[in-house]
Amino acid sequence: MADTVENAAATPDQAQPWAELGLKEDEYTRIREILGRRPSSSELAMYSVMWSEHCSYKSSKVHLRRFGELSQDTPAGKLLAGIGENAGVVDIGQGYAVTFKIESHNHPSYVEPHQGAATGVGGIVRDILAMGARPVGVMDALRFGPLEEPDTHRVLPGVVSGVGGYGNCLGLPNIGGEVVFDRSYLGNPLVNALCVGVLRHEDLHLAKATGAGNQVILYGAATGGDGIGGASILASETFDDDKPSKRPAVQVGDPFMEKLLIECTLELFAAGVVTGIQDFGAAGISCATSELAAAGDGGMRVELDRVPLRDSSLAPEEILMSESQERMMAVVEPGDVARFLEICARWDVQATVVGEVTEDDRLVIEWHGETIVDVDPRTVAHEGPVYERPYARPAWQDTVQADGVEGLARPATGDELAATLLALVGSPNLCDKSWITNQYDRYVRGNSVLAQPEDAGMLRIDEETGLGVALSTDCNSRFALLDPYVGAQLALAEAYRNVAVTGAQPVAVSDCLNFGSPEDPAVMWQFTQAIAGLVDGCQVLGTPVTGGNVSFYNQTGSTPILPTPVVGVMGVIEDVRRRVPVGFAGAGDVVVLLGDTRDELAGSVWAAVAHDHLGGRPPVVDLEHERRLAAVLGEAGRRGLLTSAHDLADGGLAQALVESSLRRGHGVTVELPADADPFVQLFSESSGRVLVSLPAAGADALTTLCAEHGVPLHPLGRVTGAEDATVAVAGQFSLPLEQIRTTWSATLPAVLAADPIAVVAGA
Repeated sequence: MADTVENAAATPDQAQPWAELGLKEDEYTRIREILGRRPSSSELAMYSVMWSEHCSYKSSKVHLRRFGELSQDTPAGKLLAGIGENAGVVDIGQGYAVTFKIESHNHPSYVEPHQGAATGVGGIVRDILAMGARPVGVMDALRFGPLEEPDTHRVLPGVVSGVGGYGNCLGLPNIGGEVVFDRSYLGNPLVNALCVGVLRHEDLHLAKATGAGNQVILYGAATGGDGIGGASILASETFDDDKPSKRPAVQVGDPFMEKLLIECTLELFAAGVVTGIQDFGAAGISCATSELAAAGDGGMRVELDRVPLRDSSLAPEEILMSESQERMMAVVEPGDVARFLEICARWDVQATVVGEVTEDDRLVIEWHGETIVDVDPRTVAHEGPVYERPYARPAWQDTVQADGVEGLARPATGDELAATLLALVGSPNLCDKSWITNQYDRYVRGNSVLAQPEDAGMLRIDEETGLGVALSTDCNSRFALLDPYVGAQLALAEAYRNVAVTGAQPVAVSDCLNFGSPEDPAVMWQFTQAIAGLVDGCQVLGTPVTGGNVSFYNQTGSTPILPTPVVGVMGVIEDVRRRVPVGFAGAGDVVVLLGDTRDELAGSVWAAVAHDHLGGRPPVVDLEHERRLAAVLGEAGRRGLLTSAHDLADGGLAQALVESSLRRGHGVTVELPADADPFVQLFSESSGRVLVSLPAAGADALTTLCAEHGVPLHPLGRVTGAEDATVAVAGQFSLPLEQIRTTWSATLPAVLAADPIAVVAGA
């Protein structure tokens, strides 16, 4: 028998498992104060998942408000929807809008790698769909423990198959992302998934229940026992994989059902039969009902026993907490219900009227005629606890910053520089990632014009005009440990620059902020510093934060991950035919470095690979310079001056030369400044630099353009032919490109001991 509201009022002293559900004692007391009685077991279930860290942002809310300081305008147009909606929506011109967002699915992906990653992709795709958009592409930012660790071998293949399998089945190209290895992620990998969608302005939909008498329809997959308390609970406490209770909490995905759900939902939008919509993510029905009602102009009554079930033994509390995938909830006018159900039936999508919008301000849920929930939905969805967690700069921060790279042995001869280059290009974080990316379909739908391993992914939006968007995700967590404020700005600057090198204009940001326990003052200090860095950085760059995700409790025991504020930047390009790729395009092209190189090697890949060292201060970031550099790259792209452009980041100039050569098989010969240290010139990771190539006839035009914008320009050398190609540094070394390619491409297959069939031949 269900625990009814009436029974809850009559049995105030009945013990309840609030602690087991992740609530603190004062939170449980607050729930009793709100209701004026003890909660029913179903109400307790709802509050526990909706007040979890993952759903309520209770430790981050006070700091995330700072993003509201940012302008709602973008260089391309207006922000049509922002923070607080399922995803941000940006006007990109010609009547089009783009919605994009990045979110985490970290702990579920450790417990069950394939399903955890797959359902992470499915969840972010439904966020985009719920805005009225057609999803058109995905990206993923992944972090794992050391490549040689056995547990990495367990987690990585499953995560990759989950990301690739789900996205491939949906027919969504995976156009970019990152894969990073570091010991701090052993036992706590990060799986951050981004989705981008396209809509016309008039197709925008919001998550709110309005209009008394309008019907509430649940459609999509049936509700099962998988994912009960899944992401909402898993992501809201310090991870301990020894707890057996965590094992069944991972959702199970069905991408073919999601594909039907996407097409069905888009037809429902086109038919004009939807007045409000919400996807089912973390917290399931608890989230969809409370958020729709809280954002509307009335209340909602739901008959929970109408919910289609895969498991008839589920108790009402379990139905409310289940995070079963591929489900949506819509608000529909009575006169449109028949048409709604007809469209769902045509797509073989199950749809059930489970309730209606009411005139009052209550969320009432019934079970076989008895009331089991009677709450103010705002107290569930929006008025949960808000913590101002203590934070303090840790004492060890000074020690870390004082431990610079000055005393580390550096290569001094040409042979040593060549050996260093080979060691770095074969290292896990700089090596060829095609073992992973070949499992993703990057070109399905035919609108991918740039994809991995380019600096940014690019999608054509309008076939007639060539209007397109470019996206990149970035974060160097080693820099973020050295200085979380600067590290967050460096992540922003790199993602911004990666979009700019393609010729697109960066316009908006979505972030996924991955940190350790918010109950640790040192972690909260890192978090607040990263927020401040992003807010200040976005103000300079003119890129509003449109939405995102906070993921706390990313630690195993007392050991947190490196602070990892992943930043996604979206840019607009007027004509994708003017895009600029990474690879050197033709022999004889001149090679030029834009931006200055300084002796900045703290936190670098060289320090990690050569000395297993992490200390010092990160590179200086100059965001005004980044704006000027982006302006140069955009204008050079529009004028067709450049044949290639590649951001300098991990591995510095040496890695950029290698990757630009490997992309199309051309060699390169460069001459470094005579008065400069060749090691610093090759391996420094100074920010704000781009390697470009162009026909010699355009060199003067580029020089003039850079002078007009105050961007330093340094001629380096020339692209050489593909036959017997080498990467040569005058007076230092010359390495055959095939030797470099062999070293670069061998690392992942050798360690992972598998050769998955490439999804796209030759990609």
